[in-house]
This record gives sequence, structure tokens and C-alpha cells, in this order.
Amino acid sequence: MRPVEQTWIEHSLDWLLTEFGEQRLRATVLLPTEEHFPGAYEGTTGDVETLVYRLCRHMGVDPARIEVEHGEPDHDPGLAAHVPLHTSWQGAAGHFRTRAGRAVLAIRTDLTARPMALVATVAHELGHVLLLGDGRISPAREDHEALTDLLTVFFGLGIFSANAAFDHRREVRGGYAYTSRTRLGYLTEPMYGYALARYAWLRDEPHPPWATHLDANPRAFLKRGLRYLSAVRPPTGPGTPGRG
Repeated sequence: MRPVEQTWIEHSLDWLLTEFGEQRLRATVLLPTEEHFPGAYEGTTGDVETLVYRLCRHMGVDPARIEVEHGEPDHDPGLAAHVPLHTSWQGAAGHFRTRAGRAVLAIRTDLTARPMALVATVAHELGHVLLLGDGRISPAREDHEALTDLLTVFFGLGIFSANAAFDHRREVRGGYAYTSRTRLGYLTEPMYGYALARYAWLRDEPHPPWATHLDANPRAFLKRGLRYLSAVRPPTGPGTPGRG
């Protein structure tokens, strides 16, 4: 991770803390468990709408402001659909816009089979409601997409965003092996790791219990970030986040 990215994460998390407050900082970290996402999930339209409602409640967004649309993926695998290739794709899995005063969350239908990525995408789109819809930032701001990803960390949904950021898959079809590498979102794995580390540090969590739910790469970057923060920026006092 470059120093400019580290500085951006620190300043942006400080800004989010100023905007949304200490109570939000210390709110529940959502985990991919039955406790936080109860009930069977089968990827139906109803399941998606239930998920959106649950995340609206967690993030403090009025569900009446939201309208959900389901759309097809906007990328073309091209030759990879016919011959064994390594494919790579990156970009947004959802799209935010407003219609008749409501925020329209357009979600790719292929995400219904990937609950981790679906949660990350819905959280990102609800982040747009809080940042763009509520006028906290301008859509002309160059880093607004990355800032929206970072907001998911601040709102306790960073496990989903970090785990869904990169997806490596290998499958065999028709006797041919296919590999794919998909990037979801706008932050890199090292950036997510450091963002989660500073989030935990602000919460006075030198050993965050929720870190066990992270995939290997973001968990390793989280641990590296916590070691750095504990060495150079110790907390300012008991019960007080070590801001700086």
C-alpha cells in the first residue's frame, strides 16, 4: 500500500467519525453468522429484499427511501465462454441513482449466488444514500466511490467488503479448466486491511474478535496494520480512541 493511500484512509476515517459520530463507530460489527443474518438464504428476490431491509436498519437508512432493481451483469466474458482462458473483471456490482425522490439500487442478478458479495454491494449502495443522497459529498468528488467502500468499514460491514473484494475461482467445463479473478469495488486488499486495522484501533480493539471471519489475505493485512498502529500511534488513554 502506498503512503498516499494510507494517509487517505486515515483522514477519511477521521472525517467519517466526525460525520457519523462515536456511537456509530462503536456499533455492532456485522458477521456472516446466523445471529446477524438469520434464516435460510436461497437467493430469491424476497431474500434479497429482506437483506436490503436488514442492512437499511443497521445503517440507519429508511427503507421507504429505497427501491431495488435486478439487472444482468454488464461485462462480457467473450472467448472465455468457449475456450479455456484466464479472465479478469473488475468494477461495480450495483448502480446508484434516484427516481421520484427514491434511491434506486440496481443489483446484478448474478450476485444472488454470492451472499458475501451481495451484502458488500448493498452496503456500498446504501452508503451512496448516506453520502450522495443526504448531500454529505458531491458526485463530482473524485474519490467518492472509494470513500463509499470505506464507509462500509466504518459502519461495521468491512468483513463483507474485504472478503468480497477479490474472488479467485477455478472450474472445469466441457473438459477445459477455467480460472477467473474478479475484483469487486474500489479498494485493494491492503487498503481494506489497513482500513480495518485503523477502524479496530479507533474502537480500542487491539485484538478484534471479528477478525477471525476475514479471509486470509485481508486478515494478514489487518494484523500488519495493527502492529504498525500499536508501535507508532498508541491510544491516547483508557477508553479513548487514539486519533491522529
